[in-house]
Amino acid sequence: MQQPRKLYVKSFGCQMNVYDSQRMADTLAREGFTETQDPADADLVILNTCHIREKAAEKVYSELGRLRKAKQEAGSDTMIAVAGCVAQAEGAEIMRRAPVVDLVVGPQSYHRLPELLRAAGTGARVVDTEFPVEDKFDHLAAPSRAATRARGPAAFLTVQEGCDKFCTFCVVPYTRGAEVSRPAAKILAEAERLVGQGVRELILIGQNVNAYHGDGPDGRPWSLARLMEALARIEGLARLRYTTSHPRDMGADLIAAHRDLPQLMPYLHLPVQSGSDKVLELMNRGHSRGTYLDLVRDLRAVRPDLALSSDFIVGFPGETDADFEATLDLVREVGFAGAYAFKYSPRPGTPAAGHGSQAPEDVKSARLAALQKLLEASKVAFDTSLKGRTLEILLEKSGRHEGQMIGRSPYLQSVVVTNPPAAIGDLLAVTITEVGPNSLAGRVPALASSRPLAAMEA
Repeated sequence: MQQPRKLYVKSFGCQMNVYDSQRMADTLAREGFTETQDPADADLVILNTCHIREKAAEKVYSELGRLRKAKQEAGSDTMIAVAGCVAQAEGAEIMRRAPVVDLVVGPQSYHRLPELLRAAGTGARVVDTEFPVEDKFDHLAAPSRAATRARGPAAFLTVQEGCDKFCTFCVVPYTRGAEVSRPAAKILAEAERLVGQGVRELILIGQNVNAYHGDGPDGRPWSLARLMEALARIEGLARLRYTTSHPRDMGADLIAAHRDLPQLMPYLHLPVQSGSDKVLELMNRGHSRGTYLDLVRDLRAVRPDLALSSDFIVGFPGETDADFEATLDLVREVGFAGAYAFKYSPRPGTPAAGHGSQAPEDVKSARLAALQKLLEASKVAFDTSLKGRTLEILLEKSGRHEGQMIGRSPYLQSVVVTNPPAAIGDLLAVTITEVGPNSLAGRVPALASSRPLAAMEA
């Protein structure tokens, strides 16, 4: 009988990588691997990587250096694999810079992990960064009921991969490939299985998720809105979200879905990147400041309680002080509930990397600091506006202290609830009493006014 083997997976970057990591673990579970949280205890370590910024890529090489040192000191034969977007973009470079790596596998090939590991086990160093013809989702193992429950009552579900937008700063079209949408029937089947295992909230994910155009059971392409209408009919599914979206693909039916689907949470991540029309054109974003603000108005008209988050890049080649000020003005006008802001990072092979007007590092740092200060003030203002309001909270896990539970608000905030008359997987009416820098705190107004739904089984 084969001895159980331990697997350690570390994810870098986006939600897509978290989902991919889980599916790799599910696939390797059939090969006798069980997950561990300690890389020193692992027979196989997988780093699932992100290539969106230079710093993210360099983190991978730093991690590989630590793993090499630990492996040498322990005298272990732990196998090390690099997966994801850095693997796709820099497979040969990884093998050159990090001899400790046994296997490099791109994001479109991880369904082949069992056979690739067998090949690497013979002593060969294996690289697979092809874009295979077969659909990897058809070959991946479904998670066990125990694995789904261990991951909590909210689950990611990939509906779309790749991007055809070709923003001039972005490597995604090169590392993830062209836009591909999964058939609606396969998504619905996966969703029904997850809900049957206790999942209450589904987060639909894709590099460009609202470009979804998968084949429907009726033989016609379905939009993301049409897909969510079908998902919303699954008994027991309480919440829907989707990310990451592109302003160019916010169609009228998707805007209407925010009005018509009670399961669709009033929180939307809608990246804008810049408030300057000139910079948006240089980025090849395909939308203007004005069209973005029109979308915000249309969304808030159908869903007045909608909150928005966004992504921003500062110091993009050619960005002037006036362009940056236009970004600050847009932030003030929209009032974001959250956002991610980064300094522009040239990615090899992208058009912007060769632009002659690269901003000095000190300018980028100063602009980032100013933008983050404004975004933080906007977030605090939104969080503070919720104090005294009663929100429906999805309880996700136990808290640090006895009697505490941690839940998630409709706006994705972490909420600490003391002694809730409910269990993990319940939805509970909670009045927000405190606002902290990283979480909210609340209490159940009264047992009679709480609305716990069916809990996940122990």
